Amino acid sequence: AALLETLAEHEAVHAIRSWQDIKHRLAAPDRRCFAFIHPQMPNDPLIFVWVALTDGISARIDDVLRIDQGELNPDKADTAVFYSISATQPGLDGVGFGSFLIKRVVDRLCRDHKQLKHFATLSPLPGFERWLTEEHEHPSDQQHPRVQKGLEVLADAGALERMFVDRSWLRDEAALAKVAQSLTVLAAHYLMREKYGEGARDRVANFHLSNGASIERINFPADISRRGQKQSAGLMVNYRYRLKDIETNHESYYGKGEIAHSRAIASLLRIRLPD
Repeated sequence: AALLETLAEHEAVHAIRSWQDIKHRLAAPDRRCFAFIHPQMPNDPLIFVWVALTDGISARIDDVLRIDQGELNPDKADTAVFYSISATQPGLDGVGFGSFLIKRVVDRLCRDHKQLKHFATLSPLPGFERWLTEEHEHPSDQQHPRVQKGLEVLADAGALERMFVDRSWLRDEAALAKVAQSLTVLAAHYLMREKYGEGARDRVANFHLSNGASIERINFPADISRRGQKQSAGLMVNYRYRLKDIETNHESYYGKGEIAHSRAIASLLRIRLPD
């Protein structure tokens, strides 16, 4: 019970809402939890990750978290989705446990479920709201035309006043249809072009890209929770770990600042937003 309480207390991405919720994450046949645990602290994992075994790469977090959905035979799954990773010891920030844990988990899953073909995350964009608000309220002379046009579309649709705060907005299908393309284009620009030093500005993107992942897909609407709306207007990202590319991606990111990405992401950056 003490270990379960620790997992619930330190879950940093998707809050555990009930004992039924944590039971589903731990005991459902298509769900897994992995952690690094020091022998001197058996009830206090240093870091832990939640994994869903799925048919295809998940695009909506509700499809992963909902406890009333049908369960998938893990032997029929072709994908492992890492949907939350949390550290419990602030004093160990920067040690790199997250990178080690993901690599160990991939190795373990490959041994246990040899049919798995894809390893990916379903991740938030925690810095998107702050960046977009800065671009809207304090645009620089060098603001990218793509960002200017995207903000114009959002403003014309009345989304800038609603998208991060109005709970009814993410349930307004007509409103979402007007801005879906512009939002995903802006998210692609944010992930691919906005830097902090040589790395990605977004801390979750930087974490996965540092580990050798690539940006696979941007999903919208993907997280309609209050937190998901507040930080990224409901957007989420799939970062993909291709085993044969991890080392090359890692070296290119650290050595040259190059961000590995899919054709779908490249296509978003080529879209000309309508006038």
